[in-house]
Amino acid sequence: MTDLQAINLFKCLADKSRIQILKSLMVEDMYVERLAERLNLTPATISFHLKKLVDAGAVTLRKEQYYTVYAIKGDIFNVSILDILREQSEDKSIQDERDEAYRKKVLDAFFEYGKLKSIPAQRKKELIVLEEIAKSFEPGRDYTEREVNIIIADFHDDFCTIRRDMISEHILERDKGTYRKV
Repeated sequence: MTDLQAINLFKCLADKSRIQILKSLMVEDMYVERLAERLNLTPATISFHLKKLVDAGAVTLRKEQYYTVYAIKGDIFNVSILDILREQSEDKSIQDERDEAYRKKVLDAFFEYGKLKSIPAQRKKELIVLEEIAKSFEPGRDYTEREVNIIIADFHDDFCTIRRDMISEHILERDKGTYRKV
């Protein structure tokens, strides 16, 4: 289900009359006049709501002699909300571009000629800075505390704070004086 389909379905379900129509169609397939009689609404009102339900993909229709019979489309309701949220967003590439632009803006603001001007106060910005520093560490390699301090000191003089923050953010792990990039 695309984002737009989910939005249309949720908008469609945000109406008491449409919910009542769906509940009636769960019992049996019906035509407009029968639904109007059952729900004490006018046929025009039922037709209006059924059109919205058909457009949202919640209801199907078929011709039977002189009547148009409506039925609930059960498979659309078997999708969980978590499945909809897990599905890849159509705007993912746009979001990724925005994230990368923000990351670049933060790095440009806090780094000058490869040196960190200051440690960001905001956690989100600091995490971006720490991840940039972490690129200097090889994955899977063990480092002594002295080696870690030398690498970090190339970026900023306060290597103790940065080392501690990299451990607390799970960028580096420490085990008995040995450090490793996570």
